[in-house]
Order: sequence, then C-alpha cells, then structure tokens
Amino acid sequence: MLEDLRKPSLEKERAVLIGLFGPDVPRGLAEEYIDELMLLSDTAGAKTVEKILQNRPHPDPTTFVGKGKLNELKQIVAEKNADILIFDDDLSSTQIRNIEKVTKVKVLDRSGLILDIFASRAKTAAAKTQVELAQLQYLLPRLTRFWTHLSRQKGGIGTKGPGETQIETDRRLIGKRISTLKEKLDKLDKQRTTQRKGRESNVRVALVGYTNAGKSTLMNALVEADVFAEDRLFATLDSTVRRFEMENHEVLLSDTVGFIRKLPHHLIESFKSTLDEVRDADILLHVVDASSNMIDDYISIVKDTLEELEIKDYKTILVLNKVDKLKPEEVMERQKEYPGALFVSAARGIGLTKLEERLEKLIEEDYVTFSYNVPLSHYKAVAFLHETANVTSEKFEDNFVVIEGSAAKADQKRFEAILSEINPIEQV
Repeated sequence: MLEDLRKPSLEKERAVLIGLFGPDVPRGLAEEYIDELMLLSDTAGAKTVEKILQNRPHPDPTTFVGKGKLNELKQIVAEKNADILIFDDDLSSTQIRNIEKVTKVKVLDRSGLILDIFASRAKTAAAKTQVELAQLQYLLPRLTRFWTHLSRQKGGIGTKGPGETQIETDRRLIGKRISTLKEKLDKLDKQRTTQRKGRESNVRVALVGYTNAGKSTLMNALVEADVFAEDRLFATLDSTVRRFEMENHEVLLSDTVGFIRKLPHHLIESFKSTLDEVRDADILLHVVDASSNMIDDYISIVKDTLEELEIKDYKTILVLNKVDKLKPEEVMERQKEYPGALFVSAARGIGLTKLEERLEKLIEEDYVTFSYNVPLSHYKAVAFLHETANVTSEKFEDNFVVIEGSAAKADQKRFEAILSEINPIEQV
C-alpha cells in the first residue's frame, strides 16, 4: 500500500517545451536554445516528451503563442499526457493565466525553471536566502495561478520554496519577507567581507564561465579539491575557495556559479554577494566548453553578465576545456579561431601544466623586486615579508638582515606601513 502511494511522487513530470524563432532568432539558434531548455528541465527532474518551435515575429501579448497554437498545445498535452508546459522565454502573469486556463496544466517560464533548480541545489544559508529572495521577487507579479492548490499535494517543478504557500501569501507579507531577507543577506555579506579581509595578502583567482563548462572539474584537477562536479547545469551554486600552490606562487582559487543565457535579473541581483569572489579576484579563468558550437555566444554571455555585475578591467585567461571531446583537426581549427586561449581537459589532466605556467606569468606582471635592510629588532617586519613575499635571499650582517625577493604591487602600501621606519637599500 505504501509503495502504491509513493509511486506517483517518484515519477518524473512530463514536460512539453516551447520556443520561438523568427527575424531576431534564426531557427538553428532556436533549436540550440530549446536543447538547452531540455537540459535545464532534466536538471529540474522533468522528462521532455515534446519540443515545439513556432515561427513568430514576436510573442502574442495574451497567449505568447497565439490562440490557434494554444488550442494545438491543449491537444498535445492530452496526447503526451503532459504535466507541465515550459516556455523558453519569460511570461507575463496574463500569459500564464490564459495558457493554464486552456491547457489545464502547470505553466512555467525559463526564469521560473532556473529559480526552481537553484532552490533544489542551494545548500548553504547564504544560497538558500538568496534563492528565496529571488523567488519572492519573481512571484510578486505572478501571485494568481489556478493550479497552486495542487502544489501541496503533487509538488514537482516550480513548486519548491515559497511557491508552495503563494496562494495564502498577499503582497504585503511578501514585501515584508523580502525586506527581512535583504537584511539577512546584508549581515551574511558583512561576515564574508570580514573573512575576505583575512585573505587580502593572497593573489585571488576566480573560475568563471557558462554553466556546465567544467569549472568545478578544473578546480578539482588543479587543487585536488572535493568540489561537487556533475555533467549537469548549475552543479555548483556556492562559491568554494581553495589554496592552490604552484611552483613559485600560492593563490586562492575560487569556483563560482555558472552563468547562463537569460539569467533572471532577480537572481543576478540576489547572488551579487556570492559573486563578490569574482569581483574581488585579481585574475579570472574564463572556462568555456571547447566541444560546443556556441563558444562565441557563451563568451559573450559571460562578458555581458560580468558587466551587469559591474566587473570590468579584469585580467583574464581564456581556457577552452573538454578538448578531449574534439578530433585533432577540430582542435587545430579552434586554435586558429582563439589564438590566445589555452586548451585543456580537466577530466583527463591535459594542458594543466601550461595553464599553471600562464597563470604564474600573469601574476609576475604585478610583482616588483625588492632589497630591504631590516634591523633585527624589526622581527615582525621580517616575518611579514616571509609571509607575503617570495624571499629569494636572506643575509645576516651585524644587527640587521638583508632580504631580497619579489612581491605583489598590491602589497607595496602594506610594506610601506609596516616598514615605515626602515630605509630600503633598493627597490626596483
């Protein structure tokens, strides 16, 4: 009896995916987009039973697909025994209401689907708070849905988090909850700022890229970390920081949430504090899936998202990952198209040495050499240099020590503050 009751909840929801193509979006590109939507649906736990592409110059303001196509959707839902319609573009509350009224199934747009994935994958207090905030901001203009009374019984995609109680929640309560969550995020952000201050002396390197580019796999390969990696979209939500010891330098390497086309604005806003690891980085490793046919699109989307986060003028290394999935002639073609990029396979350990060498070379550009004549009584200054700089020579003479080496330019002011009473012999 218990098995019979549990069986329905274990079955995947059956989804029909809908996208548009037209003057602005060619059919070939729209096919790529809806294939990505299928990956998102799979990540959320749905089984795609039908993909529909409609040729329209622009969405219908009341039904998105038009009255005739909407009736056709109703028939497809019945034939495929579908539970949910997922659209590749954002829908208005009017469009959602009209589509649900005709088809009698749940309707979800791209932003709602991404938010649902984030809700299921959030683990830390910060990520859960950020996701809830983004969900509430998304739900605010979409409070009325005829199927919400089923959410407590059936669950499924689009009903996680605050979606389960939206029918009882009015705008005043949602507004109050949003304010509470923002205050909580401010406190968490201050805690993270304090933690980052303790790491100011380290060079910081952040992995960025389109979702499923292999950032977490690359981080695991470089530092032998235990970061969760999976061949699915948005495997990583929370920033993870690990020490990465190279031949001449030690850096703090951080893995961050992947970007994606049409990432919901509310999600970007709420995740800004998590992405501070990117904002505070000295160098970005921009990881791209080399086996994809949409490399240029992925690169452009990441750059646009970074600009939206007000992250500019950063040093970057373009890393084309998953090179093991390409044929030799395809690798040569990619190398011609992206001459400055590094080609690696994080999964198979290909090209990682060259990546370390390029990273160290980039770090060295921000380093200066020094030679300090430090009195032995200033032992704290000596310890500071050993902690923050690359000391190459140390000679003791009478009551002082001559220390030579190199250090980051960013540490010069800190050197000056601590060594203010010491006259350097030379600084190049």
